[in-house]
Formats: sequence, structure tokens, C-alpha cells
Amino acid sequence: MSTTSTTTSHPQAPTRAAVRAERERADADRADRRGANAEQGKGAGGAPGTGWRDRLGAYVALTKPRIIELLLVTTLPTMILAQDGLPSLWLVLLTLVGGTLAAASANVFNCYLDRDIDQVMNRTKRRPLATGEITPRAALVFATVLGVVSLLWFALLVNVPAAWLTFAAIAIYVVGYTMILKRRTPQNIVWGGIAGCMPVFIGWAAVTESLSWAAVALFGVIFFWTPPHYWPLSVKFKKDYANAGVPMLPVVATDRRVAVEMVAHTVAMIACSLALIPLAGMSWFYAAVAVASGGWFLWLVIAMLRRAGHPERGKLGAMKVFHGSITYLTVLFIAVAVDVFLPF
Repeated sequence: MSTTSTTTSHPQAPTRAAVRAERERADADRADRRGANAEQGKGAGGAPGTGWRDRLGAYVALTKPRIIELLLVTTLPTMILAQDGLPSLWLVLLTLVGGTLAAASANVFNCYLDRDIDQVMNRTKRRPLATGEITPRAALVFATVLGVVSLLWFALLVNVPAAWLTFAAIAIYVVGYTMILKRRTPQNIVWGGIAGCMPVFIGWAAVTESLSWAAVALFGVIFFWTPPHYWPLSVKFKKDYANAGVPMLPVVATDRRVAVEMVAHTVAMIACSLALIPLAGMSWFYAAVAVASGGWFLWLVIAMLRRAGHPERGKLGAMKVFHGSITYLTVLFIAVAVDVFLPF
């Protein structure tokens, strides 16, 4: 599913030097912002919503809780399938807490490394590092502590294979995606999205201390799901990404090209979801849900492709696909968990 960078009439992204200059200008007044925030907190006299509560909320915001929620939705059903029943509730709790810490660490590292472009993009300019509410050093320490604690948590309380897989997930997201791929290639989210697939492997290894082809099939579902999930968001905010110099596929290719690639990834995603049936011995219930939900999501993506080829039909409806992708993944993984307990 290779991507050809097509020259279009989209706004030309600024040079990296321009982005660095913008970062330096934003860094220059960060101290002033922090001072103003501090004065505001003092003036409030400890009223609700100010002081330490604001600071705590800022640190929580750095961890991107909504992303973590989606990762956990895939972990628990995977553990149930690996156990072929309900695993120890203690093991489930340990795995989910460790996964939350690891994902939070990766997300804070991402905010730290991307603070320059977060200051440029309208969608992210209110993040705590972009506004100066939290200093880069404090964020870096926070991310490191979360990462170290998550690895020790898995190694000491779950098992070593799960700990190594957790380390790989953090490294892929922080180094592979954020530091190497994101600003260099429109395939960034494709390969960087591997990090988002790792909770499946971690959950499976937490139960079995190994992996299986069923886990690989679930990994494939999330791998091929990630581009049609994220590219619609990039379509909506492509001007932001262009201004920040980030070559997301919707920035460098036509809407039709993006939609074509989304259809291809969706078909592969559905194939992986169906491959789980023989690999894990799933029943007709899961098969029906996989076919129905996959067909519904494919219809959403094809509708976007048709609108991309005929702009006169109106807006692309990209965000409808984005929200639909979340519904699809949630429904599919609920079906994975439910299927295990069915008597047929």
C-alpha cells in the first residue's frame, strides 16, 4: 500500500528553519506566560479550578487520556481471548494500570518533542507545554518517571515478556514515530501506528507469557485500522499540519488519493478480523459482528471516496469516518470478549 506523494494546490509547508524560529519566539515569552498564570492563581485565592488543581489537570492533559482509553478497550478483550475466559482480576488490574502508565509516558514524550509544532497548530496550541503552563524540563521528567515505573511494574508484577513489549511500544512511538517518521514521510502514521497495536501483544503476553497467530491477527486489525482512523482527522486539520511542516498524507496528496488508501487499508483490516475466526476458533456470533461492522465501516470510507471524486456532492464527511472508526473498533473488540463466554 505504497503512497505516492502527489503535488497539489495545497498550501506549501514552511521550512524547518521557520518552524524553529516560531518555536524560539514562543519559548521567549513562555516565562511571561508562566508568571501571568502564577499571578492569576494567587489572585484567585485558591478558588476551585485554580492553583494545584489546574497544575494537576495540566499534567493529566499531557498524557492524552482519550487515547489511553481506546488502547485499554483493546487490551481487556485480548486478555479474555488469550485466557479463553476471564483472567485473574488482579492480573487484569495490573496489566491495565501498567498499560496506562506506559501510554501516558509515550504521550508525554510526544508532547515534549512536538512542543514546537504544537505552538503553531490551532488544534494543539492550548496544550500545557505550548502555553507554558508546564515547563519542558518538568514534562521530560514526568514522562521518564512514568516510563520507568511502567516497565518496572510489568517486569515485577506481571511478567518479563510483557515488560519488553511495553518498552518496544514506548520506543516505537517516541523514537520511531515522533522523532523519525512524523516530520519526514506521509507514511508516518502507517508505520508509527505499530505502537498503537502493541497493547494487543502486551495483553496477550500478560496472560500467556508468549504470542500466537490469533494475537497477530488482532495486531493486524489495529495496524490497518489506524490510517483510516487518523487520516480523516488529518484531512480536517491539514492546514494546521501544513503550517507546522508535518507531511501527513492529506497535506501532500489529493483527497481522492487519501480516500483510495483508506479503502485499501479498510479491506485489509476486515480480512484480518475474519482471519481471527479460524485462528482463535471464534463462533458465528463474532463472525456476524465482524462482517456487519466491517461492512458498515467500509461503506463509510467508500462514501468518502465518492465525495472526494465528486466535490460537487458536498463535504467529504471525514469526521464521520473518524468517529465511525472508533465505533467499529469498540464493537469488534467487545464481540471478541463476548464470544469467549457464549456456549456455542
